[in-house]
Amino acid sequence: MKEIEEIKSKLEENKYISNDQINTTLFLAFALKKPILIEGPPGTGKTELAKTIADSFGRDFFRIQCYEGITFEQVVGEWNYQKQLLYLEMARENKEDLTIFSDEFFIQRPLLTAFSNDKPSVLLIDEIDKADEELESFLLQALGEKEITVNDLDTFKLKNDLVVVLTSNAQRSLLDETKDRCLYLYIDYPDYDREVEIINKRVPIADDNLVKDIVEKTQKIRKLDLTKKPSIRATVDWVESLIALGEIPPTREALENTLNVIAKNEEDKEQIINEVLNNI
Repeated sequence: MKEIEEIKSKLEENKYISNDQINTTLFLAFALKKPILIEGPPGTGKTELAKTIADSFGRDFFRIQCYEGITFEQVVGEWNYQKQLLYLEMARENKEDLTIFSDEFFIQRPLLTAFSNDKPSVLLIDEIDKADEELESFLLQALGEKEITVNDLDTFKLKNDLVVVLTSNAQRSLLDETKDRCLYLYIDYPDYDREVEIINKRVPIADDNLVKDIVEKTQKIRKLDLTKKPSIRATVDWVESLIALGEIPPTREALENTLNVIAKNEEDKEQIINEVLNNI
């Protein structure tokens, strides 16, 4: 389909190597005006996809980084209490009536700013599984009805062509209502051919044999029972590290000395040495 091929090309122009599932899901998100819920292991390009959508299609980008304890105020907005008190005091002195529950006294945060923007936009709600269910429940109105209600102020309707991307590392199960409002996309670690293509895009100066060798080793490493499997970014870092050291082709010693970009604790490092590097 021509439109899907155009999406693939635009993403590739911004160094994001997608696949048919990603391209089709993005096409449907544009066509159906539905949010995308992306799940998958950390480091597989979920967040990067949202940023690349904005870059590839000339859209403004807004981001909510979720974490345990994040509040409504930090996502939507909050009243400027100091300004309200100041204006109330001035109104009393001048014996005037004043409404302090208006836009003038409300500080918008990313969700409301993205909805109020007058240009086509992308809103990334990153790692929503880290937020609690209360906040997730509040987001259902925005995801399904394309509007946000702020008590004592107003109901704000979406003003632009907004693509909403939610990412999750599945630390907790999301609400069925959230899943029902979204297109679902699972992004796993790339297969060998796709990862080679990704590294070639990210590190165009890299020798072809070096890229193939490092990707092959990374693919083997991901099959081990590690505390943290290497991300795509880690593969890029490994290739760039060897290039910086001038180790092309890399020696056994150079591979071990640069494992700090792949292994994130000593136990993982020792397992990689014993089960992958020692077999070279």
